[in-house]
Amino acid sequence: MPDRAEMIGGTDAAARTETDRRDRTLVGLLRRTVFRNRIQLLGGVLFAVLLPLVLRFNLADVPLTQSSLTNTMVGATFALTLGFFFYRRLRDYPGTEGISYAVPVFALTYGAVLVLFVFLRLDYSRYLFGSSYLMTVIWFTALSIAMVRLRTFRIGIVPGGSVAALPDTGSVHWERLSETHSLPPGLNAVVADLRSDFSPEWERFIAETAIAGTPVFHVKQLQERLTGRVEIEHLSENTLGALNPDDLYLKIKQAIDWLGTLLVLLLTLPLLAAIAAIIRLESKGPALFSQARMGYRGKIFTLHKFRTMTTARDSTQSAREQAITQDDDLRITRFGRILRRTRLDELPQMINILRGEMSWIGPRPEAAPLSEWYEQELPFYRYRHIVRPGISGWAQVMQGHVASPDQVLSKLHYDFYYIKNFSPWLDLLIVLKTVRTMLTGFGAR
Repeated sequence: MPDRAEMIGGTDAAARTETDRRDRTLVGLLRRTVFRNRIQLLGGVLFAVLLPLVLRFNLADVPLTQSSLTNTMVGATFALTLGFFFYRRLRDYPGTEGISYAVPVFALTYGAVLVLFVFLRLDYSRYLFGSSYLMTVIWFTALSIAMVRLRTFRIGIVPGGSVAALPDTGSVHWERLSETHSLPPGLNAVVADLRSDFSPEWERFIAETAIAGTPVFHVKQLQERLTGRVEIEHLSENTLGALNPDDLYLKIKQAIDWLGTLLVLLLTLPLLAAIAAIIRLESKGPALFSQARMGYRGKIFTLHKFRTMTTARDSTQSAREQAITQDDDLRITRFGRILRRTRLDELPQMINILRGEMSWIGPRPEAAPLSEWYEQELPFYRYRHIVRPGISGWAQVMQGHVASPDQVLSKLHYDFYYIKNFSPWLDLLIVLKTVRTMLTGFGAR
């Protein structure tokens, strides 16, 4: 017969097991609730549209017949729904788990509805509309925090191949599989290097797993989803068709770039003139710096920037060495550091956009000597020229400035991810990340 200590220990263990089971059930219920789009959207409407109305008036005294209130409720609901659609699409990309995207995304949709109110001269309640925006940001920020806390995927790893290269991330709990007769309970998915030669037992296991409804991912597919990078070692891994950008969006994007540049140019002319004057006063030389860069479809063009360095050149350095900006480069002027940190030195490239040589968003164009060097050192480097280069890009907001071949290879993987996922949603995400970069100075040299 067990003694008293054993009985107490067994009771405690059983209690802990039951507690863990209840906790897992509660967490599972929260996950199933919080991650549902219908719950998020319906809760947003109740919290951010109806609650401000109830707080402003007594529930029984809400004057629903007032056209201003009706317009406000309809407009706020439309802005919230449209913003939720944008916000949900942005969450498909890596690096969007933070809480810094609700404010600008919903500011965009609520701002658009506000412009519509003014343009159509519709009556609306400024208090309720502003309160709705504020409550919307609070609601989706709280959801974002909850989703980050609750989002933990359990993914089984089939041994063999290049699965050791899977990234270590807090949102994924990896479990290495060792048995082929059954799938461990609770796994969200299974990952395998599908190019490997598996034993018949493992092949049957992978097939049965897929048939049973558990997703099976190729290791490179999952790496891309988690890291925001596309690595290409052989052309057979990704057909050119899989990496070709959407031709229709290329044309639409160019039109948007051109119209947007005209608007920004008109609004920033005084700022551009002031920056040019300060550059001329601080150091000798022209206000603009021009350099040959490798551009769209491998054609060399002349890129224009505000000059941030002195015009002095070291005659002992090669053209390639002069094209590389080092950490704490002594050639950078004091005002030049401010321009680089805020990215204001890139504004003259609006000239290149109007010429059709560049876009606002795309892979950053490299100096011609550097591009030629990288092409010799890195396979598939020229493939990044399949889209127009940009003032800002996915690699810039994810990695920052790089120069060495090893770093450029990592940057190239980001460029390929951008080309493969070429879409207005990824461009919008890069715009939001660029604004944050300008405020923080991330990646500047």
